[in-house]
Amino acid sequence: MTYPFGRNLLLSTVGFERLIDAFEQIENAEGSSKAQSYPPYNIVKTGDNDYAVEIAVAGFEASDLDITAEGNRLTVTGKVKAQGKGEYLHKGIATRDFTHRFTLAETVVVRAADIHNGLLVIDLRNVIPEEKLPRKINIGESSPRLVATDAAA
Repeated sequence: MTYPFGRNLLLSTVGFERLIDAFEQIENAEGSSKAQSYPPYNIVKTGDNDYAVEIAVAGFEASDLDITAEGNRLTVTGKVKAQGKGEYLHKGIATRDFTHRFTLAETVVVRAADIHNGLLVIDLRNVIPEEKLPRKINIGESSPRLVATDAAA
């Protein structure tokens, strides 16, 4: 799926895929904002209602990372502790403090987080309430209508 103008919006939202097209016009009018690029991350749809946020955290330990879910905001912060011993002749692996903020749909919940092969993986699920699920409306099976009566009659 491609979002030529809504890509920047998609980078920090989860569960809003259908709204991206509607926001393309707003983004074009206001100019596109630069998405955070360090550390790189992926947002992956892993099932019909399941997602994963993968953040490259090479050089970070679990104790260096903080994940907070508050309301519809997911914040991931990395704080570098002491640098390794020795003098770097070349330092190609960046390890600097970072904060990523993701806006979640109201129905998205954070299920778990773990580090696999240098990636912080945060599992999310879009839990849609029963009343919000699509349902078939049969014709002729409506609830009884209230008929206003005239008190003077």
